[in-house]
Amino acid sequence: MAKTLRALFDGEVLRPDAPVDLEPNTRYVVTVEREDSETPSDEATYPLTQIFGYATDMGVTDLSTWHSWYAHGRLEGDTRGT
Repeated sequence: MAKTLRALFDGEVLRPDAPVDLEPNTRYVVTVEREDSETPSDEATYPLTQIFGYATDMGVTDLSTWHSWYAHGRLEGDTRGT
């Protein structure tokens, strides 16, 4: 499962802003993206980017297939409960 966290690079190591739930002495693949000071806050982030982040954090692997279910509690064409 993927996790997103913020960290500060002090010139030698990345220091997470908050405690992380990772197993010690375990290798991880880390993807680094610079956070510019001009980057909008989480509230102003593009909505699909937020949804993708939430889905990734929750381990959802079929978001595009089941989008209507996750977003509206039903699948397209399902008229039950309407």
